[in-house]
Formats: sequence, structure tokens, C-alpha cells
Amino acid sequence: MNQDYIKPDNWSIIEEGFDAERVKSSESLFSIGNGAMGQRANFEEHYSGETFQGSYIAGIYYPDKTKVGWWKNGYPEYFAKVLNAPNWIGIDIEINGENFDLAKCQSVSNFRRELNMKEGIYYRSFEAILANGTEISVKVRRFLSLELDEVGVINYDITALNSDAKIVFKPYVDAGVQNEDANWEEKFWEPISVKHSGNDAFVTARTFKTHFTATTFMQNSILLEGSNLSVAPVSVQETKEKIQFSYEVAVTKGQTSSLQKIGGYAVSMNHENTIIGAKNSIAQALEIGVSQLTENQKEAWAKIWEMSDITIDGDVKAQQGIRFNIFQLNQTYLGKDSRLNIGPKGFTGEKYGGSTYWDTEAYCIPFYMATKDQQVARNLLAYRYNQLDKAIENAEKLGFNNGAALYPMVTMNGEECHNEWEITFEEIHRNGAIAFAIFNYYRFTGDYSYIPEKGLEVLIGIARFWHQRATFSSQKNKYVILGVTGPNEYENNVNNNFYTNYIAKWCIDYTTEQIQKVAADYPSDYARIMDKVKLSQDEISAMQKVADNMYFPYSEEHGVYLQQDGFLDKELITVANLHKSQRPINQKWSWDRILRSPYIKQADTLQGFYFFEDHFTKEELEKHFDFYEPFTVHESSLSPCVHSIQAAVLGRMEQAYTFYLRTSRLDLDDYNKEVEEGLHITSMAGTWMSIVEGFGGMRVKNNQLHFEPKIPAQWKGYSFKVNFRNAIVKVDISHQGTTVSVDGNQDVDVIVNGESQLV
Repeated sequence: MNQDYIKPDNWSIIEEGFDAERVKSSESLFSIGNGAMGQRANFEEHYSGETFQGSYIAGIYYPDKTKVGWWKNGYPEYFAKVLNAPNWIGIDIEINGENFDLAKCQSVSNFRRELNMKEGIYYRSFEAILANGTEISVKVRRFLSLELDEVGVINYDITALNSDAKIVFKPYVDAGVQNEDANWEEKFWEPISVKHSGNDAFVTARTFKTHFTATTFMQNSILLEGSNLSVAPVSVQETKEKIQFSYEVAVTKGQTSSLQKIGGYAVSMNHENTIIGAKNSIAQALEIGVSQLTENQKEAWAKIWEMSDITIDGDVKAQQGIRFNIFQLNQTYLGKDSRLNIGPKGFTGEKYGGSTYWDTEAYCIPFYMATKDQQVARNLLAYRYNQLDKAIENAEKLGFNNGAALYPMVTMNGEECHNEWEITFEEIHRNGAIAFAIFNYYRFTGDYSYIPEKGLEVLIGIARFWHQRATFSSQKNKYVILGVTGPNEYENNVNNNFYTNYIAKWCIDYTTEQIQKVAADYPSDYARIMDKVKLSQDEISAMQKVADNMYFPYSEEHGVYLQQDGFLDKELITVANLHKSQRPINQKWSWDRILRSPYIKQADTLQGFYFFEDHFTKEELEKHFDFYEPFTVHESSLSPCVHSIQAAVLGRMEQAYTFYLRTSRLDLDDYNKEVEEGLHITSMAGTWMSIVEGFGGMRVKNNQLHFEPKIPAQWKGYSFKVNFRNAIVKVDISHQGTTVSVDGNQDVDVIVNGESQLV
């Protein structure tokens, strides 16, 4: 049974009624971010119930020593923790002498949260009767500014309902925070200084080991009935890691007093002196003013939605699902800073350390290419180029040489920091996704300049890795790739995973093509690169020989490529014949039992059919889909989207729709029973693809946009926009037909259902 307490709404995520059991899930679902920082939807006031406190700053991490019982050569030294950052949202509250805590009230009524995705603002309201009988109404509004991305704003209103009240607001900033998932119970922040002046406070702390410095700041104003009282705190409490102000306000029955708190972070990645940076942020925020910042927030989000919105007519749950996905992607990464990337949990939790996985290249880049300008996607490619030296170092640790590059499974700075050997050493297909992203970027944007400037060096490093990683099998008279984990992480240490072998061959072929093209068209870049990487014609021929003679396991009996050599040795019982009580198998079964089973976590062979669709016929896709999908348990967040796209290609709209709802509402309905740990940000880009590439049938072939639109029976219509080579193409699809229009004065030649249209 999936959770279903989120109210269906086109533009908002809404929860009604207070339930302590749901607090941690809602903290994830109502998370907010602005690309530079983010936070879970923790209550501002003290809460003694079950909660998972989390605030995060982009790019800041801690190298937590890897915790393994038996060390292996080449093991990552550390696991990069996404750090819980100092808390700036905290506001302790005392009313008529009693500490306010929702877990200890006599009653809580009309509790409501709303994450308004149109505006990028989070609202919370309720009435409560405290143990001392005081009755209050509370309204809270919070947002992280897109305009000033180091600044967040909280507006906290309390109305006395049944009596006069003495309210004490006690806002604080606190660097004494810990991670939920600390391996060794240690602290990650070292307090450096605590300073305050007037209504401003600054706590500066530095991370151990990585030495990131952050000044967490707050600025407070107290209002009565909307008028600023211009009061100073009546007392200030300081420890070495926390500072707390107290403000006292007397309200008569029916009056409202508010605390307006401006807070946030100034970090050493962006400021030489973080305290001066923090003071500047406060000054800028005060100069603009809270009400104008709020208006600017709505405008900034309107601009984002103008380009990235997908409308769905006639299906509120589907509409809410896609907007939630698009909203969270934009909260996580806006493409302004090429040092940053898209972490799988974004700013919503700590699970999966590191700031980037292969998800960025395989799933996220298409969304950012199509909904932003191409510079944003180019920044994501530049991120990998900037870490090429580390990728070469990672490969050297595993025994590769001569500039072979193995990009990390998980990273913050280019070093591998994932500590499960079967993934770190074996899930090497990630290398292929990075090369594919370079190809995909050129295919979509038509901007070739990235390849001679940066991309070719990355491709050569990756091709060298595949050349060295393949082994010649004299028995098969082919090159094989042994001891790998494919995208299906429910099989480890297998030989000849089809997807891995296929993408390895493709990477080498693509690299040799680009070497020839750069040599012919960009001779000075070619000379510079060859001088740097020392690539000889003999080495290119040797690489090409591996690609030309790659082995792919195939079953004549079933007429399909095999996921890996031993797949047919398994007891092939389909998921339909697996009792519901056994699901999800990753929570019910031993790892040993999973590895021996035929069950597939996510698209694996079918991932190859997704990337290289034009290499196979539709009949081949159908055969492989019918063979593998019945064994797929979809226990990866990345699984339903690929299957939705392929079901749509095959015209199986009921199945495509079911997969779409699952990917779009994965977190809202908590399919995997783990949403309290954070959201699945990178799979949200897959949700966008399942509409645009799945139902909309968008492809780029021969420099032209193609659409083969289909529409689920449950919808009246849907629409989306893509920025294709600086032309904004809008597609409207209904049961009556498809309309394509272009914003601006550029003509675009678009192919719809095989027929050319000049738009």
C-alpha cells in the first residue's frame, strides 16, 4: 500500500492534518532549495517528536573514512558525506511561560502545509492549545531566494486566540549539528567564532579535513500587527557553536506578532572573508526588503516555469507529479556554477554521499539541455573535463595506465568515494554514460566546439580504459569484459554484461570518429591534444580492434541478447509469479538470494536499447522488452522512466501510463517506502523524459527535431516546450492531433509522424 496523504492539486503539494507518523516523510516532500543551498521541511520551533534535521550547502562535503572490515587494493580512502550544515531556521518559542512544542500540545487542529511550486514558497499553518491552555494560531512562510542565493526568509506569525499572551521568540543559529548517517558518531564542523551586533548574529564554523568555512547568519525583526517594533533582543545566549536571541512581545487576545528572520550561509568557496560575505547578504536582503524579495521569488519561478512547465489536462495526479519533479530538479541545480552537480538526493537528505553519479549524464542532461540554454548542459560536461586528471588517477589505482580514465561512481572532487567494491570496481558502465553525454549534447545543440576544446580528451581517456579493460578470449576468438556489475545491481561480478560491452564498443568507435573529425577540421586543437595525450596511430588501431571484435552474449532460442553470460542458468520465474509478500526483494531477501535470482533492478539490456534505439529495429526492441520486463522489479528509481518510454514506442499506452505514474509519483506516493530519507532527484529527470521522449516521441535525427506523439487515454491533452538550438518549440498534443509552434522569429523544420513541417 502506497502512502496517499498528499492532496491532489495542479500547482501545490498539500498535507492536511497533523500526524506525527508522517513528519519525516513530509520533511522530505516539502523540502526547498535554490541551487546553492537547501533544507528539509523541519519545523522552525522545537519539536521533540521523530524528526530528521537537514540543511545542506552545495559543494560542501566531508571525507568520512571508509568503513570496511577488509581493505582491498584500490579501495577509496573515504566516503564523501553530504554534510548536514549549521541550522539557521531554528526559533524556540515560549508562550505564557511554556515552551511551544507540537508534540506536547493538548491539541493541534487545522494543520496544513503547502509547498507552492508556482511561487517557490513553503507555507505552514495550524491552531494549537498548549498544555497551559493558551490557544494560538500560527502561520509560517519560508523560501530560499533565487535572486540572492545565500539568503532565506522566514515569516513566523503567532496570533493569541483565547487570552492575552506573553510571547518570547528565541531565534538562533547553531553549528552544533551532526549527520544522521555519521559512520563513527563524529562531528564534522569545528566552531571558529560566534559574533553578534544588534539584531544580527554570525556563527562561523569550518569542516574538519576539507576546511570549508561557512558563516551561518541571521537577522531578526519583530512585528506587531504588521508594524516593525524595531526592538533589540532582551537577552543573548552564546556557546562556542550557537547563538540565540530572545525577544519578548505582549499581545492582547486576537493580536498577531511576527518574527521575520533572514538567514543563510556565506561560504569560503565564494568569499575570502565569510563574515563580510554574510554581512553583505543581510544588507542586500534588507535593502530589497522582505515583501519585495517575496515578489521577486514569484517572478523568478514564473520565468523558470515559462520554459520548463509541462501541462497535463484532465489528470490532476499526473499533473502534480510532473510539476513536483520539475520543481525539485530546478531547486537542486540551476546551472550557474560549473563546480556543482546534481546529487541523487539533492538538498533533501544525506543518503548516497557525493554530488554526482552517472545519473547526471544518463538522465539529467537531456532535461537541462531542453529547458535551459545550452550553457547549463555545457557546464555539466565541463565538470567532468575538469576532473579528468582525477579519473586517470582513479584508473591508475586499479592498475590501468597510459592515461586510461575511469570516472568515479560517486564523487565530490573527481576522486572515487563510493565504498562498495562490487560497484566501485565493477560498475564501470558509468564511463560510457559520460561519453554518451558528449555525443548527446552535440546531437541536440549542434554545438561541436566542446569536443575539440575539451571533450576529445575525455573520450580518449575513456576509450583507453575500455581498450585495457577488455580481455581477448581465445576460446571465443573475441574480446570479453569480465567481472562487472551492469545497471542491474542485482547481479554482481558477472561476465559480458551486454550493456557494458555494447557501450564500451560504442565509446571506442565514437572516439576514433571524433579523432578523425578534429584532425580534419580543427588541426591546431588536434595538434595540441595529440601532443598532450601522446596517442599513436598504432594505439588507435589496437583500440579499434577491440571494438570491432567485441563479444555480445546472445540466445538463439529466445532471439535476444543476454544480459550476461549466465543469465539463462537462473531459475526464470517472472515477477508476476513472485508473491507480493516478498516485495520489495531488496528489503525482504538476503543479498545472496537476490544475486542468484533472475530479478532485474532497473533497465539493463533495455538501457542499451534506450540509448542506442536507432541501432535496433522496433521488432528487436519488442522482443527484448517482452523478455526482460517481466523479470524487472523496478526497485531502482531510474527504472520506470526508461520502461515508460519504451512501452510508448511500442504503442503500449496503458503500460507506459502506469510506468509514468510510478516514476512521477515515486516520492509523493512513496513507492519504495523510503521517502523519509530524501527524494530521488535524478530519476525526476527521467520522469520529464518519459513525457517528452516517451509520449511526445521527441528525437533528434540528422539535425532535425522529430515527434511521434501519443496520448494516454486518461488525459485530454498535454503540452511541453523544448529549447532546440535557441528556438523555443512548443508542442500541444490532444486526442484530435498535434500542434507545433515556435516562440520568436526563427523558422524551424520539424518532423511530426514522419512528415516535415516548417514552423
